[in-house]
Amino acid sequence: MAKEKKKQKIEIVNRKAAYEYYFVQEFDAGIMLTGSEIKSIRNGNANLNDAYCVFENGELWVRNLYIAEYEYGTDSNHLPRRTRKLLLRRPELRKLERGIREKGSTIIPFKIFISDRGLAKLTIELARGKKMFDKRETIKEREDKRTLDRLHKTFKVR
Repeated sequence: MAKEKKKQKIEIVNRKAAYEYYFVQEFDAGIMLTGSEIKSIRNGNANLNDAYCVFENGELWVRNLYIAEYEYGTDSNHLPRRTRKLLLRRPELRKLERGIREKGSTIIPFKIFISDRGLAKLTIELARGKKMFDKRETIKEREDKRTLDRLHKTFKVR
C-alpha cells in the first residue's frame, strides 16, 4: 500500500491590511507566474506587505509583490519584485474598476494560497482606508476579544 503524502497548506497573509483598511469585496485571482516563482511560493517564500494592484490598459497587475528567488534556481531565476498580471473574469475587472473610482478606495492583495488544483491564487480585496480613530477602535476590539477569550479559558467548566 502506497503512503499518501499529506499536503502542506500554503497561505501567506498580509495582516497589516486588515488593520489599515475596511474590506468591501473579495475576489480570488490567478497569478501569471514562472516555474521558479511557484516553487518559491510553495516553500512559503513570499511577502505581501508592500504589494498593491494597478489597472493598465484594462488589465489588473500586482506590483511590488515579493517572491524570493528559488533556492535551487539557475541563472534564469526570476526577479523578486517584478510586476505580475492577475487573471480575473471581465465582469470582475469591471466591478473592481468601478469600485476604485470612489474616493478612498483601493485594491489590496490580501492572501496568497495554493488551490485544490495546485494553482497559486491571490485573494484581492476592494478596500477603503481607515482613519486613525477607526484603527484605535480596531485595537480596542481586538484587546477586548483577547481578554474575553482568556477569561473564558480560565473559567471553563469541565
